[in-house]
Amino acid sequence: MTTQLIGNGAQELTRLYQDHHPWLLKWLEKRVQDRLQAEDHAHDTFLSVIASNETSNLHEPRAYLVTIAKRLLINHWRRATIEQAYLERLAAYPERIAPSPEENAVILETLREIDDLLCQLPAKVRKAFLMAQLDGLTYAEIGRRLGVSDRMVRKYMAQAMLQCLLAGF
Repeated sequence: MTTQLIGNGAQELTRLYQDHHPWLLKWLEKRVQDRLQAEDHAHDTFLSVIASNETSNLHEPRAYLVTIAKRLLINHWRRATIEQAYLERLAAYPERIAPSPEENAVILETLREIDDLLCQLPAKVRKAFLMAQLDGLTYAEIGRRLGVSDRMVRKYMAQAMLQCLLAGF
Protein backbone atom coordinates (compact mmCIF):
# COMPACT_ATOMS: atom_id res chain seq x y z
CA MET A 1 0.00 0.00 0.00
CA THR A 2 2.77 2.45 0.94
CA THR A 3 4.71 1.62 -2.21
CA GLN A 4 1.61 2.37 -4.27
CA LEU A 5 1.22 5.78 -2.60
CA ILE A 6 4.87 6.58 -3.19
CA GLY A 7 4.54 5.45 -6.80
CA ASN A 8 1.50 7.64 -7.40
CA GLY A 9 3.20 10.61 -5.73
CA ALA A 10 6.27 10.13 -7.92
CA GLN A 11 4.08 9.92 -11.03
CA GLU A 12 2.24 13.12 -10.06
CA LEU A 13 5.53 14.89 -9.43
CA THR A 14 6.97 13.67 -12.73
CA ARG A 15 3.87 14.90 -14.54
CA LEU A 16 3.99 18.27 -12.74
CA TYR A 17 7.66 18.65 -13.66
CA GLN A 18 7.19 17.66 -17.31
CA ASP A 19 4.13 19.85 -17.77
CA HIS A 20 5.35 22.99 -16.00
CA HIS A 21 9.14 23.07 -15.70
CA PRO A 22 9.75 24.75 -19.10
CA TRP A 23 7.10 27.36 -18.34
CA LEU A 24 8.48 27.99 -14.82
CA LEU A 25 12.00 28.32 -16.20
CA LYS A 26 10.87 31.01 -18.68
CA TRP A 27 8.92 32.78 -15.92
CA LEU A 28 11.99 32.82 -13.67
CA GLU A 29 14.34 33.84 -16.47
CA LYS A 30 12.26 36.97 -17.11
CA ARG A 31 12.67 37.95 -13.46
CA VAL A 32 16.33 37.15 -12.83
CA GLN A 33 17.69 37.89 -16.34
CA ASP A 34 20.11 34.97 -16.05
CA ARG A 35 19.51 31.50 -17.46
CA LEU A 36 21.73 29.68 -14.92
CA GLN A 37 20.16 31.45 -11.97
CA ALA A 38 16.70 30.72 -13.36
CA GLU A 39 17.62 27.03 -13.64
CA ASP A 40 18.84 27.02 -10.02
CA HIS A 41 15.64 28.66 -8.82
CA ALA A 42 13.46 26.26 -10.84
CA HIS A 43 15.38 23.36 -9.32
CA ASP A 44 14.92 24.79 -5.81
CA THR A 45 11.21 25.31 -6.49
CA PHE A 46 10.70 21.66 -7.37
CA LEU A 47 12.77 20.60 -4.35
CA SER A 48 10.35 22.61 -2.21
CA VAL A 49 7.42 20.89 -3.92
CA ILE A 50 8.97 17.51 -3.11
CA ALA A 51 9.55 18.55 0.51
CA SER A 52 5.98 19.81 0.86
CA ASN A 53 4.44 16.56 -0.41
CA GLU A 54 1.62 18.58 -2.01
CA THR A 55 1.55 17.19 -5.53
CA SER A 56 -1.88 15.60 -5.42
CA ASN A 57 -5.03 17.58 -6.11
CA LEU A 58 -3.34 20.77 -7.27
CA HIS A 59 -6.08 22.79 -8.92
CA GLU A 60 -3.75 25.58 -10.04
CA PRO A 61 -0.27 24.06 -10.38
CA ARG A 62 1.27 27.13 -12.01
CA ALA A 63 -0.03 29.42 -9.28
CA TYR A 64 1.37 26.99 -6.70
CA LEU A 65 4.77 26.90 -8.43
CA VAL A 66 4.86 30.70 -8.78
CA THR A 67 4.06 31.14 -5.08
CA ILE A 68 6.95 28.90 -4.12
CA ALA A 69 9.29 30.48 -6.68
CA LYS A 70 8.43 34.02 -5.50
CA ARG A 71 9.20 33.09 -1.90
CA LEU A 72 12.52 31.59 -2.95
CA LEU A 73 13.37 34.68 -5.02
CA ILE A 74 12.54 37.01 -2.13
CA ASN A 75 14.73 34.91 0.15
CA HIS A 76 17.54 34.99 -2.41
CA TRP A 77 17.32 38.77 -2.88
CA ARG A 78 17.14 39.39 0.87
CA ARG A 79 20.25 37.28 1.45
CA ALA A 80 22.06 38.95 -1.45
CA THR A 81 21.26 42.33 0.13
CA ILE A 82 22.68 41.20 3.47
CA GLU A 83 25.79 39.84 1.78
CA GLN A 84 26.25 43.02 -0.28
CA ALA A 85 25.89 45.22 2.82
CA TYR A 86 28.52 43.13 4.59
CA LEU A 87 30.92 43.30 1.63
CA GLU A 88 30.45 47.07 1.30
CA ARG A 89 31.16 47.50 5.00
CA LEU A 90 34.18 45.25 4.66
CA ALA A 91 35.52 47.29 1.74
CA ALA A 92 35.60 50.35 4.00
CA TYR A 93 38.18 48.70 6.30
CA PRO A 94 41.88 49.12 5.64
CA GLU A 95 43.39 46.03 4.05
CA ARG A 96 45.38 45.02 7.15
CA ILE A 97 42.15 44.86 9.20
CA ALA A 98 40.10 43.10 6.55
CA PRO A 99 39.57 39.36 7.13
CA SER A 100 41.17 36.76 4.88
CA PRO A 101 39.07 35.12 2.13
CA GLU A 102 38.65 32.06 4.38
CA GLU A 103 37.47 34.21 7.29
CA ASN A 104 35.18 36.02 4.88
CA ALA A 105 33.60 32.72 3.79
CA VAL A 106 33.05 31.69 7.41
CA ILE A 107 31.50 35.07 8.24
CA LEU A 108 29.15 34.93 5.23
CA GLU A 109 28.09 31.38 6.12
CA THR A 110 27.43 32.48 9.71
CA LEU A 111 25.34 35.40 8.44
CA ARG A 112 23.28 32.98 6.32
CA GLU A 113 22.77 30.70 9.34
CA ILE A 114 21.67 33.65 11.47
CA ASP A 115 19.32 34.75 8.70
CA ASP A 116 17.79 31.25 8.56
CA LEU A 117 17.40 31.31 12.34
CA LEU A 118 15.73 34.73 12.33
CA CYS A 119 13.35 33.66 9.54
CA GLN A 120 11.98 31.00 11.89
CA LEU A 121 10.95 33.63 14.44
CA PRO A 122 7.55 35.36 14.36
CA ALA A 123 7.68 38.62 12.37
CA LYS A 124 7.41 41.00 15.34
CA VAL A 125 10.06 39.10 17.31
CA ARG A 126 12.42 39.24 14.32
CA LYS A 127 11.73 42.95 13.74
CA ALA A 128 12.28 43.81 17.40
CA PHE A 129 15.55 41.88 17.48
CA LEU A 130 16.85 43.51 14.30
CA MET A 131 15.82 46.99 15.45
CA ALA A 132 17.72 46.49 18.69
CA GLN A 133 20.80 44.80 17.23
CA LEU A 134 21.21 46.60 13.91
CA ASP A 135 19.55 49.97 14.45
CA GLY A 136 20.49 50.34 18.12
CA LEU A 137 16.96 51.34 19.12
CA THR A 138 15.85 51.28 22.74
CA TYR A 139 13.05 48.96 23.82
CA ALA A 140 10.77 51.99 24.20
CA GLU A 141 11.47 53.10 20.61
CA ILE A 142 10.95 49.56 19.33
CA GLY A 143 7.68 49.32 21.26
CA ARG A 144 6.42 52.56 19.69
CA ARG A 145 7.33 51.42 16.18
CA LEU A 146 5.75 47.98 16.62
CA GLY A 147 2.77 49.24 18.60
CA VAL A 148 3.51 47.07 21.64
CA SER A 149 4.52 47.67 25.26
CA ASP A 150 8.10 47.76 26.54
CA ARG A 151 7.36 44.56 28.40
CA MET A 152 6.31 42.83 25.18
CA VAL A 153 9.53 44.04 23.50
CA ARG A 154 11.49 42.47 26.39
CA LYS A 155 9.63 39.20 25.79
CA TYR A 156 10.37 39.40 22.05
CA MET A 157 14.05 40.03 22.75
CA ALA A 158 14.22 37.17 25.24
CA GLN A 159 12.63 34.84 22.69
CA ALA A 160 15.05 35.91 19.95
CA MET A 161 18.10 35.69 22.20
CA LEU A 162 17.04 32.26 23.44
CA GLN A 163 16.80 31.05 19.83
CA CYS A 164 20.28 32.45 19.12
CA LEU A 165 21.66 30.83 22.25
CA LEU A 166 20.08 27.46 21.44
CA ALA A 167 21.55 27.66 17.93
CA GLY A 168 25.00 28.36 19.34
CA PHE A 169 25.31 32.06 18.46
